[in-house]
Amino acid sequence: MRFTKMQAFGNDYVYIDAIHQRINNLSELARFISDRHFAVGADGMVLICSSNKADFRMRIFNPDGTEAEMCGNALRSVGKYVYDHGLTRKRELVIETLGGLKVLKLFVDNGTVSNIRADIAEPILSAKEIPVYTSLKEFIEQPVEILGDTLFMTAVSWGNPHCVAYVDSVKKWDVEKYGTVVENMTSLFPNKTNVTFAELVSRDYIRIREWERGTGETIGCGTGCATAVVAGVLTNRCDRCVTVEQIGGRLKIEWDEITNHLIMEGPSYTVFEGEIFLPFIK
Repeated sequence: MRFTKMQAFGNDYVYIDAIHQRINNLSELARFISDRHFAVGADGMVLICSSNKADFRMRIFNPDGTEAEMCGNALRSVGKYVYDHGLTRKRELVIETLGGLKVLKLFVDNGTVSNIRADIAEPILSAKEIPVYTSLKEFIEQPVEILGDTLFMTAVSWGNPHCVAYVDSVKKWDVEKYGTVVENMTSLFPNKTNVTFAELVSRDYIRIREWERGTGETIGCGTGCATAVVAGVLTNRCDRCVTVEQIGGRLKIEWDEITNHLIMEGPSYTVFEGEIFLPFIK
């Protein structure tokens, strides 16, 4: 089976063309190729599938084999994959995900995609849809007691749940200590959640660090960047067009006032391609 490993600001995913080959045992396959001890290694597995609703369908699987709904970095890399591998010549694509239909605009240089602008749609703020254990309609800037500290948290989703808390300095923040506690706060989140810690540098510049549920700190998370901007706008901390710095690089994030959609823009890179023999795939 051929695979492609791609990276978008720190998120490494293994991409597989599931249009031209039949893939079975998906959970087992996802666990196998995402094993940190295996040479491929990845934050997850992404299948490129055909769709009767969009140009392509993206299915994304976590390292534990469970299927996820959406990831902004994984989504952008799908656009680069399908163009660079000749599956399309279109530069504007609609991608079907479990989190809904997403729109990509591809920027091409010398025959390959150099940058991707992704419309990841309207952020979900409803406490019932995310969901969060609260009687409030929207979980915005709510005080949460964690390890003796009070963090003011906001919950946002694009099909994959995130929560964000603004802190004075992410460089000095103990991401593992606090991220682990928040991720496992079943009294607040019925399912594990990604945790974004954000620092306001200026009204158009935010610095974040991301604790990814199930895997620990990650050097990049597109929807984590977007979550920080949404929370910043809602609490009047930042403007609607912001550069977000994470360990893996900078993303441009824009919350469009007219459409209410969230746009993220940045590059993706092909790390390597190869073949693996999978005896359990029949």
